[in-house]
This record gives sequence, C-alpha cells and structure tokens, in this order.
Amino acid sequence: MKNELSIETLRHSTAHVMAAAVFRIYDDVQFDIGPSVENGFYYDFDLTDRITPDDFEKIEAEMKRIVKEDLPFERIEVSRSEAEAMLAGQTYKLERLADVPEGDAISFYRCGDFLDLCRGPHVESTGKVRAFKLLNVAGSYYRGKETNPMLQRINGTAFTNDKQVKLYLKQLEEAKKRDHRKLGMELDLFSIHNEVGPGLIHWHPKGARIRSIIEEFWRQEHFRNGYEILYTPHVGKANLWETSGHLDFYAEGMYAPMEIDKSDYYARPMNCPFHINIYKSGLRSYRELPLRWAELGTVYRYEKAGVLHGLLRVRGFTQDDAHIFCTAEQIEDEVKEVIRFSNEMWKTFGFDNITAYLSTRPEKAVGEPERWAQATESLRSALDAEGIPYEVDEGGGAFYGPKIDLKIKDAIGREWQMSTIQFDFNLPERFDLSYVGEDGEKHRPYMVHRALLGSIERFFGVLVEHYGGAFPVWLAPEQVRVLPLSEDQLDAAAEIAAELRKKDVRVTVDTKSGKIGAKIRNAQMDKVSYMLVLGAKEIEAGTLAVRSRSGQQETMTLIDFVEKIKHAVQTKA
Repeated sequence: MKNELSIETLRHSTAHVMAAAVFRIYDDVQFDIGPSVENGFYYDFDLTDRITPDDFEKIEAEMKRIVKEDLPFERIEVSRSEAEAMLAGQTYKLERLADVPEGDAISFYRCGDFLDLCRGPHVESTGKVRAFKLLNVAGSYYRGKETNPMLQRINGTAFTNDKQVKLYLKQLEEAKKRDHRKLGMELDLFSIHNEVGPGLIHWHPKGARIRSIIEEFWRQEHFRNGYEILYTPHVGKANLWETSGHLDFYAEGMYAPMEIDKSDYYARPMNCPFHINIYKSGLRSYRELPLRWAELGTVYRYEKAGVLHGLLRVRGFTQDDAHIFCTAEQIEDEVKEVIRFSNEMWKTFGFDNITAYLSTRPEKAVGEPERWAQATESLRSALDAEGIPYEVDEGGGAFYGPKIDLKIKDAIGREWQMSTIQFDFNLPERFDLSYVGEDGEKHRPYMVHRALLGSIERFFGVLVEHYGGAFPVWLAPEQVRVLPLSEDQLDAAAEIAAELRKKDVRVTVDTKSGKIGAKIRNAQMDKVSYMLVLGAKEIEAGTLAVRSRSGQQETMTLIDFVEKIKHAVQTKA
C-alpha cells in the first residue's frame, strides 16, 4: 500500500470490518457511514447499547476473527427498488440511498454476512486488513446537524503494518502532552468563559505578550515586503454583504443582524469587502499597481458548538489578511513574491517542512477561461521557482478562482493547513473594480486573497503544540526569571531585573520564600528560557549563575548575558 489511494482504500475497508464486527456483537444496529479520513477511519452507529472504550477489546477481537476468515469484499450492483428492499429497516441508509442521483449505479459491498451500501473501492478481502487500532468513541449528529439524532462514532486508525500503528499511537500520546488547551491552562496563556460565550478567546498577559510579539514581527515584515497596513470596521450594512454575496452563500455562518438606524448591520465574517471599498474610494491607474494591503482583521463566524476546539476552531478570530490588486502583467511576479514571503515567514517560526496543494478550475466557475489559465500557471510557476513540493487537485478550486494551500508539518509530524493564496474573479465583478490602463481604457484588476498565518488564534494554538509550550527566546513571554537564594538578595535581584528591562528583556523575580531547587523546578515547569540563580557569592563577584531551561549552566557578567539574549532575539534562533 504505497500510494495515497491505496491507504485510503485500506482504511475504508477497515471501517467496514469494524462495522461487520459491530453487526455480529450488537442487536438492532442502525448504520450510517464509515469513510476513511486523514490518519484513520470512523463509522457512525445508532444502537441501544452505549459503547465505551472498555468495549474496544471485544470489538477488536471480533475484527481480528473477520480478518482471519479472509472474507472477500464482493461488489453488488442493484436497482433502486432492490436496494430499498435490501435496506429495509435501516433508516439512515435509506436516506443516504435517496441521495444517489437517478441513473447512477447503486452498489453494495458484502463481506461475510455484512452488507453495506457503498461506492467502494475496497481491498480484495478482509485478510488484507491487518494493522489497526480503535481510538475513541464520540457523539456525532447525523449529517452534522444539531437537530438530527446523535449517533455514536467509533474512530480508529489503520496502517499497512503494526510498526506504523505503534508509531502513530506514540505520536498521539505526544500530541496529548502538547495539547494547546492543556498547556494554555498550565502556562496561563488564554481562557474561554461560558458566561461570555463559547469560541471567544480571552488572552492572558503571557499569551497576549506572545501575540504582541507575533503581530509586531508580522507588521514589520509586511512593511519590509511592500505592503501597507489597513484598519477597517467590524460591522457593515446588509447591502454590503448582499453585494459581496455573503448573505446569499454564507448567511448560516454569520451572526444575526443588529438593527441600527432602521438598517441591518452584520458583524463581519471576512475583511475583503472593506478592502475593496478602499480600492474604490478613488480612480486607480495602472501606475499605482500593484497595491498590497494587509490587515490583522478580527472577524466573527457562527461556528456550530460541536466543532469548536480550543484556539483551533473559534467564533471570533483575527485573520492575517491581505489583498493584492494588480494587472495581468504583474500577476506572476506577485504570486512568486507571496510564496517566497510565506516560505520565509514559516521558516522564521521554526517550520521547515512545507507542502503545497494547487487547486484548479472546477466545471462551474466565474471568470474568463484565459484569466483562469494565466492565474493557475502563475501559481504553478511560483511553486516551481521556490522549490516547494506540491500536489495538484484538478477541478478542486473554488468557483471564483484557483488557489494554493500551504501545509506545514510540526515537531511531531502532524500536517496543518495554514497559508492560502486565492485568486478571486468574482468580487471584482460584483463590486465593478477597475483601473485605467496605459491605453486610457478601463480594465478589470486581478485580485488575490492572501493569508500567511491563517488566523492568529489558530496559528498560536499550532505554535504552542509545535514547541510544547517551550517557546524560543525571541517568542518566550518570560525570557528570564531571577531566583534569589534568600531575602538578602531580593534588592539585588530587583536591580538586575530593572537593568534587564531597560534592555527590553522580559524578566520577573521569584520573590517567594522556599528552597532554590523548588524555584528552579517551578521555572522549568513554566518553560522560562533562562534562570538567574543569585546568591551572596554572585553579588560579591558581580556575575550571574545562568541556568537554561534545558539545564545547562554557565557563569557570565550581566553585559554578556544581555548580549546572549539580544543575539537569540535578533537571529530568531
């Protein structure tokens, strides 16, 4: 199983083996769907028995028996009436059958006594399914709608051999330790409060300090790379969102309107219409282009409660958003520059493993085919120029333009979709954007949506997990903690801290009573970059006993220590 399709097929087949085991063990089971997903599979069931992880052992044992029986996966094509008869009593499957368009083939797959409505494909027989593990069980609304019945979803993973399963389980254990929700509480970075509302983040001093460093760096780099920074409103009248199409296509994701001066206003789900309004505020000439406008714009989206997840899925978040307006002749160079900029930004934050996914024109699309072709080629050329590996999703682009999604791998090998470079042939038409060309005529500009970090909240969550909360010195909210051995050194500790603050070093003093060993342990648990152990000997010698987070120790002067910190910050080490 070497290619992506075969591993998906293996996992989908494993889901069927699990469903067949559940069918053998439990009575009156209602089945829904069991697809392969990234790193595994799941199957949704409706049954009287409450399945818990304690039941996994018997389900896995039955799965192993089915594997040992080496039952063939048989494909059966039937008529709609035959399918309805075969699914008698299976409420969810009958509804799924109704989704199959008239004229399309209706197929089932049989393995032993288990028969499932399924397009396939599957492996040849159950004997090909060998390395798997059930992971957890969770509630899942049928078709993802909160008004529908709650089903039981069993999640599992499957690989081609047991070694890969063990490696994946080890990765999951490491991921639990790095969970940004757990570390966010332990390190006092952020919180979410039900009395305010789910999915709305409160940034604590330490988390806010890191965020301010990220945002300051972001602004600095954007100015250096030829962008201007915008600030725009958080709400807009209904007619703005009607023109943009959001009220037609995205209303379910928007908060309910507020009536102000007899007009409906909506909290913005996106920043683009406001940037477009600034573009339209004056007559534009080809001589002004390209325009590169960026904003750390906070948006509000009504995400369902069931999908909210710490910082990774929220209802209020700040996009590192940008829009580029340019001519046809400029577009390829602009895209290359965005790719270069994005690549450079990710490497600065410690992510070296970057993969791209290029999505091309779907069957239904707006915009002239030649503009699509030029835009797609500019994306492809930019990826080739930067040497970033990429996969092509033919026909997978949005109806309004081709795009590139950049994915990064974190310290434990998980892939995260982050940056997006999206052409848009729709909004320039809807808002009637134009510029005056060299020929004196009006032309439609190219428009590119671009997010490098995605959203500050989600990026911060990924960053916490990537570093396990132990941020590099330039990002650490507490770079230094001074640890006096006794009350006799408190005044000297305060003086050292004051000198360090003058040099823009983020420092605190542990003024609590207690043994130095406990103070060191507390600082290490708080992921402080450096500890300065201060006793009478150090004060007399005019030196510092420097202890790093990893336990390395050295003695140096205050001047040398400041240089050490400055070097780490300047080089983003």
